[in-house]
Amino acid sequence: MNPIFSIGIDSLWDEVSHMPTGGVWWMNTDRHEDAISLLNQTLSAQAEGAKVAVVSMGENPKNLIELTGNSGPKRISMFAMQDSADGLYLMRRDLLCTLQPNNYFIILVCSHNAWKNIPAEKLLDWVKKSQKWAKYYHCTLLVLNPGNNADAQISLLLGAYRSLSGLASLRYQGDSQLLDISYWANEKGVSARQQLLITHNGNRWQLSQDEIANVQPRSDEKEVLSNIAILEGAPALSEHWSLFDTNDAVFNAARTAQAATVIFSLNQNSQVEQLARFTHTLRRQRGSALKIIVRETTASLRATDERLLLSCGANLVISANAPLSRSLTLIESVQTQQFTRHVPEDLSTLLANTEPLKLKGYQKWDVFCEAVQKVINNTLLPADSKGVMVALRPAPGLRVEQALTLCRPHRVGDIVTIADNRLVLFLPFCRVNDLDTALNHIFPLPTGDIFSNRMIWFEDKQISAELVIMRDVKPENWTKPLTIAPKPTNVINATYEGKGWRRYPEPHRLSTDTEGTPS
Repeated sequence: MNPIFSIGIDSLWDEVSHMPTGGVWWMNTDRHEDAISLLNQTLSAQAEGAKVAVVSMGENPKNLIELTGNSGPKRISMFAMQDSADGLYLMRRDLLCTLQPNNYFIILVCSHNAWKNIPAEKLLDWVKKSQKWAKYYHCTLLVLNPGNNADAQISLLLGAYRSLSGLASLRYQGDSQLLDISYWANEKGVSARQQLLITHNGNRWQLSQDEIANVQPRSDEKEVLSNIAILEGAPALSEHWSLFDTNDAVFNAARTAQAATVIFSLNQNSQVEQLARFTHTLRRQRGSALKIIVRETTASLRATDERLLLSCGANLVISANAPLSRSLTLIESVQTQQFTRHVPEDLSTLLANTEPLKLKGYQKWDVFCEAVQKVINNTLLPADSKGVMVALRPAPGLRVEQALTLCRPHRVGDIVTIADNRLVLFLPFCRVNDLDTALNHIFPLPTGDIFSNRMIWFEDKQISAELVIMRDVKPENWTKPLTIAPKPTNVINATYEGKGWRRYPEPHRLSTDTEGTPS
């Protein structure tokens, strides 16, 4: 008969505690001491004749294991490995040197934040190979992973359900722990999206008595978890509204939600990345029934920021221009809505692809074409809204090199090039109806006085077609910008002001010598 091992939490039902051979289970903890305590109770929960091995990173396992009484297996194989990525990669090979893992329960205790600096692709590859290894050798592998980057890892591992048999986290809440089960598969079936309250008394982990009679969380579709700033001083609109002072408090409350409405407040641009992380975590971990709304209380959002929040899983972003009455109507409009858009599992991918180009100002003709094509090919950006490309022809009597000296882009990502007596600008994430406003910020003079005509492309197909034509322009026809004269070494007290060198006057005292003056 194939052995079945169990996680060390008392009163937890078999569907979310059993770990049969041939699979890998992953358990995150917020604190290192919780991982050690759970390790000891898990060991105590095993049968006396069970084959058990403990592998610890950077520590001697003899200093970690403390079994009380006669509980647990008679014999435990203990291994220590170096606290490094190489130790993780070589763990399976090293175990086979001294252990025959058939029917073994192997517990890997990672060091704090052991996976933080390991690339996502290597983490997924390690999990995939570990699953094949456990299946081939007919053993069970439990990974106890303490650290404060659990949200990023869970979002990544949610897509690895073919390699992981179970994924869960123990979240520290002061006097208790929240067991957040993303999914757990064993001989009893599959359980997913469950959150259970766990109490920790001494060295004992056990299910809270309140959770035994209520396995699945109740429906919370009418609940609204909102930042208090959203209501602009008004009281809660009904008994279903819960108000919080900070976005952090809203996020922590939303961790246990299933289908509630979650409303964050945004009053400055520096909050965008944090709200993107909150939104991405909730959408990946809590599912598509959750309604996530970001309301701008002070005008600070750029078009790129709004797209980032929507790409991370927000149902709706409400502009600061919308009054409270209009905002409440929009909040009502997303009720019973299911989120259907794809959210990438890695947030860094979203952040990298929705950021502007790492270029600014003048670029060579070929560099300009490649940079614009990269933006157009980005599938994470909305179609026909990736930016505006405009070609400007200088007015008669003005050379294109001279017009370039008047072009002063301020935003990172705004790039320009010149060739064939044309100045071509690309403004990423700029809407076509905002083009005139953008050009007025870039040029110090009215564009009608500098240029005689212009052509605009804002749809993806239009820009791609024009880039094909631009690439046909031969390098000898590319126009070089005017060279700025270097500061002369023989001129002192001078600065370059964009048009030429300007010397500062120096005070000179006139001589008061009267020698030789006729009387």
